[in-house]
Amino acid sequence: MAKGRNREEQPVALVQPTVRCAVYTRKSTDENLDSDFNSLDAQREAAESYISSQRQQGWVVLPEQYDDGAYSGGNLERPALQRLLADVHAGRVDAIVVYKIDRLSRSLLDFARLMEDLDQNQVTLVSVTQQFSTSTSMGILLRNILLSFAQFEREVTAERIRDKIAAEKRRGKYLGGVPPLGYGVDRERKRLVVNDEEAALVRLIFHRYLELRSFVALGKELNASGHLTKSWTTKKGKVRPGRAWNKAHIYRLLTNPTYIGLTKHKDKRYPGLHEAVVEQPVWDQVQAALTGNSGNRGKARGAKKPALLKGIIRCGHCGTSMGVTFTRKDGRTYRYYLCLHANKNGYDACPVKTVSAGTVEEAVTAQLRAMLRCPEEVGEILQSMQKRRTEERRKLGRETTRLNREIEEVKAKGTRLLQDELDSANGFVREELARLEVRRNELEDQLRRVEWELESSGRTWPASGSVAVELARLDDMWDSLFPAEQERVVRLLVEEVVVCEDHLEVAIRPDGLCSIADELMYERGQDATSSTG
Repeated sequence: MAKGRNREEQPVALVQPTVRCAVYTRKSTDENLDSDFNSLDAQREAAESYISSQRQQGWVVLPEQYDDGAYSGGNLERPALQRLLADVHAGRVDAIVVYKIDRLSRSLLDFARLMEDLDQNQVTLVSVTQQFSTSTSMGILLRNILLSFAQFEREVTAERIRDKIAAEKRRGKYLGGVPPLGYGVDRERKRLVVNDEEAALVRLIFHRYLELRSFVALGKELNASGHLTKSWTTKKGKVRPGRAWNKAHIYRLLTNPTYIGLTKHKDKRYPGLHEAVVEQPVWDQVQAALTGNSGNRGKARGAKKPALLKGIIRCGHCGTSMGVTFTRKDGRTYRYYLCLHANKNGYDACPVKTVSAGTVEEAVTAQLRAMLRCPEEVGEILQSMQKRRTEERRKLGRETTRLNREIEEVKAKGTRLLQDELDSANGFVREELARLEVRRNELEDQLRRVEWELESSGRTWPASGSVAVELARLDDMWDSLFPAEQERVVRLLVEEVVVCEDHLEVAIRPDGLCSIADELMYERGQDATSSTG
């Protein structure tokens, strides 16, 4: 008889598998996050209590905390959530427990992707307050219904916020963020206030762009002078220092309608509560210049029939501008430049009348390309430019001396009047003092501009050899340029085209040669600021 045959069989104990539970919490704002017991703590406490109630099922709380404070549920870019997903992929999590389902996500699309990811890794999602688990079919149905309502609530809230912002913008109010250069902020009244020192720099940038017509050249001037973009301290005391200028910074500044007293909301503009710092005529001139410059290159590329010389071509007999006109003959369209005096007073009033647009444009581009291929001619133009720049610097120096002298005279006169005011209560003296103060401010503003121009005029130009090499490159690639790019280059290089009865005169912009060379070197990552010698 075998041993132990009559021994009673012992029951086998069933081992309950362990369910490792990760608690995830989220709060949209940072309000009260630094308190002893906040919303994240409350969510975690409720989740841990629920897990404790499931202890008999083998549920245990993982020690790792996954808390996202001050993060929106509209996307998945949250550090704690990303750590949680990494642990899920590593097989360290069996279930995710949340206080409410929208704590994990408020986006139906994002939530669907999350659930697909969790299903692939065999991880269950449990909501404490909504009492469902994705381990059951009813839980899956309820999850989708609740999430749809959560997304609807989020979209309605976002719509209300957008409507409120639009209403405040229509009233001209400032709604936060870094103010543009030239302004500070009155937070109580929600409006911008002029910063006089920065506003003077803004006005100078507008004026210098009208003279240079180049973002690259203007950016280099600003950086060489030590000027930076807007420096700002937030309401919480965080300092955002200014940066070096680039083409994008300058373009945004020159196209910002805030500077003429407007508030922009999407594609609409409304009168603002702040003061303008740029005069309307200056603004209009800059916007007209930008239309033909790099800011609108993309739009201009689509032009089927660009007017290459529009705005720079002039009738040599009448001295007036020449506009573009079209005629059709035998099914073909012909372009002409028409003398505006002849157009107004009859063709007999001008011997030039019209010229074929194609013919005159080809003649101008041929002359330009011949110059681009001739380093000797480029060198002569640069030497002439240097002589002119030297003379301009002499004039600016004399103007600086004159303005300083006049400012001192105004101050001295004001001092004498002030003494008279102390000696008597003469109303005329007070009025004269106020007038002198206005005049002094005007003179100091003029002085700042002249000093700026004097400093800018002293910058070094690219070496003539470097300019010649880059311009030769431009000639090689000319035929591959878009028509709008060719137009932009012509406007940078050509100051004026004068059409006479028997010949054509083309005036070159010396500064344009350096601007074009600067841009070509900039695109290749080279430095174009070596001295001309």
